[in-house]
Amino acid sequence: MTAETPASPGLVPDRPAIQAPSVRFLGQQDYPPLYQAMQDFTAQRDANTDDIIWVCEHPPTFTQGLAGKDDHLLAPGEIPVVATNRGGQVTYHGPGQVVAYPLIDLQRAGYYVKEYVFRIEEAVIRTLRVLGVTGHRVRGAPGIYVRLDNPGSHAQLPVTAAPDAPPDFTGLGKIAALGIKVSRHCTYHGVALNVAMDLSPFERINPCGYAGLRTVDLSTIGVSVSWQEAAELLGAKLAAALAP
Repeated sequence: MTAETPASPGLVPDRPAIQAPSVRFLGQQDYPPLYQAMQDFTAQRDANTDDIIWVCEHPPTFTQGLAGKDDHLLAPGEIPVVATNRGGQVTYHGPGQVVAYPLIDLQRAGYYVKEYVFRIEEAVIRTLRVLGVTGHRVRGAPGIYVRLDNPGSHAQLPVTAAPDAPPDFTGLGKIAALGIKVSRHCTYHGVALNVAMDLSPFERINPCGYAGLRTVDLSTIGVSVSWQEAAELLGAKLAAALAP
């Protein structure tokens, strides 16, 4: 091993540029093996492992977060329920939904978990903007929501006076759900954007733990876009938003 040449006074040694995450499209994947693959990838990665975003769709599956309560599973029926180690409550994955799993080293990227969540939500908002839809954040309820009466409206949502008040979903539908896990500064799980799917399974649960919360997809609000087009658009927006 050769010794490193000391840096000249006042100069910073050259460092390799940190690349934006690449995007890999996986098609339809059964949930349990992909969940295991995310855990394996994160456990085995090191400081030189490139960041990547896996984009896929799943067969019908309910997933339950660490804090998930069984009483939010109203009538799962024949759809399997998979317990996971992500944050949040129960949600549904199914055909016609774009699911993106960013596998990011946050320490190397240079931002913290709160900003990471903000960046994911911002990528969804920018994806929707391209499609003529305005996405909104709701305080205390991660994910992205749209106005049911006017999905393209840029008007801000009413501001709740009390910061500890419960989320107000009046007139809103949830179009993207977010649930993450961070292990040793590295992320897995991610975000799901509803494109054109059978929404009836959401009626079998309290989505994300909220009774009566309406879930919508792009087709419901009048946007016609293929799964592949939406997947490529979301993948590109995530890669840009999550770059160091």
